[in-house]
Amino acid sequence: MSENEQAGEKTELPTEKRLREAREQGNIPRSRELATAAVFGAGVLAFMAYSGSMARGAKDWMRQALSPEPTLRHVPREMFGHVGELMAQLMLAVLPLLVICLLASFLAPAIMGGLRWSAKSMAPDFKRLNPLSGLKRLWGPEAIAEFIKSLLRVVFVASAAGLCVWHGIDGLRALLHEPLERAVIDGLGFTLKLVLSTAGAMALLAVIDAPYQKWNWMRKLKMTREELRREMKEAEGSPEVKGRIRQLQQQMSQRRMMEAVPTADVVVVNPTHYSVALKYEGGKMNAPTVVAMGVDEVALRIREVATGNKVAIVSAPPLARALYREGQLGKEIPVRLYSAVAQVLSYVYQLRTWRGGPMPSQPVVDIDEFAPGARP
Repeated sequence: MSENEQAGEKTELPTEKRLREAREQGNIPRSRELATAAVFGAGVLAFMAYSGSMARGAKDWMRQALSPEPTLRHVPREMFGHVGELMAQLMLAVLPLLVICLLASFLAPAIMGGLRWSAKSMAPDFKRLNPLSGLKRLWGPEAIAEFIKSLLRVVFVASAAGLCVWHGIDGLRALLHEPLERAVIDGLGFTLKLVLSTAGAMALLAVIDAPYQKWNWMRKLKMTREELRREMKEAEGSPEVKGRIRQLQQQMSQRRMMEAVPTADVVVVNPTHYSVALKYEGGKMNAPTVVAMGVDEVALRIREVATGNKVAIVSAPPLARALYREGQLGKEIPVRLYSAVAQVLSYVYQLRTWRGGPMPSQPVVDIDEFAPGARP
């Protein structure tokens, strides 16, 4: 398989940026089976918990509905208000059930991908009206998966309900010979077992569907190698821009170095290829500090600035090379170079105080550039 073909295959996991953009657009994993199981199961549990209070409320509502005030027969206009009161009382009786089911409807989105509000997902999408897209949904892999899921739903629910009826068939037959009140109680008990079995079947299907929906969502968001390279390039910036930034940074660093050269005490040179400017302030610094350093053209520029500002220039090739190799801009010199730099600074201080007489002789700095422990 060619490189172009491999680059066109979506084999790479989605990046955090791609996942974040998908969530912002409202593209999150959804499981209708999990949502159905959550609402239905919560409704069953709520019915079990509040069945007593709802039964009493329904009883009072039924009594009031079937026994209206006799005066309402003579004033038909008041019947509308009476019906409104009945509807309000009915809603109040089943309000706990409705509230719990409403809260349960947020459970599935919270489990699958978190509760998110996206204006983009609410905007109309005219691509959904495309007949070709509709045909693809009817005959594509998604349609096959939905068909299999529908079969499993029928099998699970029918099996659960069938087993419940099979084990309770004798009890159902016995209802015919029981008193009305007892038959109602036993019938409601059987109905409760039936809905619990159905809820269990829906929960089992949701356990299968939820991981599949997450896997399918990740599969759709997979990226090709070309998309991954393009995103990494956008995140890190193009090489041209990064090169330009590095160039500007180097120019700014050199400008700051040149501005610091006039404050130096001495410039140690090679004398042609290396230049290192040192500064020492007794009481403020523990050791001399490198304020500028460079090779070739930068070294020549440092010497020119030093000459123009009457900064001492000392030729010590081994020391200049060692300082450039081991020193760091803005940092103190390495410990092993203390003695050699001290000789150079002592010579510079003697030049500053010289007022005639014998000229101070430049010290011969003897240093091993490649001593053990020195940085290469």
